Amino acid sequence: MPQGFWTIWTTVALDLVGFGIVAPILGRYAERFGAGGLEVGLLFACFSGAQMVFAPILGRVSDRVGRKPVIIVSLLGTAVGSFISGAAGALWVLFVGRALDGASGASVAVAQGAVADIAPPEQRARLLGLLGAAFGLGFILGPVIGGLAALGGPHIPFYVAGTVALINAAAAAFRLPETKKMRDPGATPSPRPGRFALPTSPVLVRFVVMSLVVSLGFSGFEATFSLFGERRFGFTESSAAAVFLVVGVVLVAVQGALIGPLTSRVGSWGLLHAGLLVTATGLVVLSVSGVVPVLVVSVLLIAFGQGIAGPSVSSLIAELVPEDRRGEALGYQQSAGALGRIIGPVFAGVVFDAFDEGAPYLVSAALFVAGFLVVRAAHRQVSHVD
Repeated sequence: MPQGFWTIWTTVALDLVGFGIVAPILGRYAERFGAGGLEVGLLFACFSGAQMVFAPILGRVSDRVGRKPVIIVSLLGTAVGSFISGAAGALWVLFVGRALDGASGASVAVAQGAVADIAPPEQRARLLGLLGAAFGLGFILGPVIGGLAALGGPHIPFYVAGTVALINAAAAAFRLPETKKMRDPGATPSPRPGRFALPTSPVLVRFVVMSLVVSLGFSGFEATFSLFGERRFGFTESSAAAVFLVVGVVLVAVQGALIGPLTSRVGSWGLLHAGLLVTATGLVVLSVSGVVPVLVVSVLLIAFGQGIAGPSVSSLIAELVPEDRRGEALGYQQSAGALGRIIGPVFAGVVFDAFDEGAPYLVSAALFVAGFLVVRAAHRQVSHVD
């Protein structure tokens, strides 16, 4: 492993544990301030909206001043946002806390940039996959910790999440390495043949479009699955949660153990193409599933496809863009994903109500196919230039 990788990994894992503590109990917590379904939805949208706005900004700042200070400030912002949410006495204060937490969470692209900085090209997809496994681990452990903390009172999970972020920031200040090699301001960067400038590069635009449509499709699946499971299989809330736990475990396994060997054999372009098509296939199978074994197969396909596609697209963006714009490029990708997480659940809910419980997954499958076609066009352009 490159020096400093595990420190970055631990920092991201703890950050996502904090998010996982808060997310499952946020809706019930907001009800104490008179929030209804619309307000709860807006709370989640507020978080993603702040991520969408700030991901490219934080990425650009990290390209100029370094990754470490941006990550530390973001962790401190997460801590403050969590403490504000825990101390909230009115709904608008809770919105302020969630917006600050979302803006701070936009540093995900900065962490990806830090890994890309220290990773040799042949290991980049593998190490970004391991970073993705940290995300999955955070989402698995966070709800468990949050559920236990809630036994002490509704505010306690937010204080626990804030404390985790505060300790994480202090540890990062001492242990996190600076991975960005700062360029002499007076030096003229040498051009890199076959690579693409930001932010108007057609290749980058295609990656951003792909990230948007894929996020629309996957967030639509996440938002409607509990309703789908209840209507078609009689699932309870616990049953739906168990399915998402399986998805998380598969994502961790694929990104933590398989992405490296698969990238060595197939390459990041091949894995990205395959991941989008496998996910689309899983969504189609899910839409027509009528028995539990078929449902299990569909969920495994979706999780596997997402597991190989995510690190592959981040690795390709890090490879294609100039080193001094890497954080900004990854920020645009994260921003597009955040926009998809705002629109996707609403759109999938409308389709669910207008047609039937399987319709949102056919639409999501079509979005993944569209993402595949966009990636093919980007691949052709890169091959032509190189």
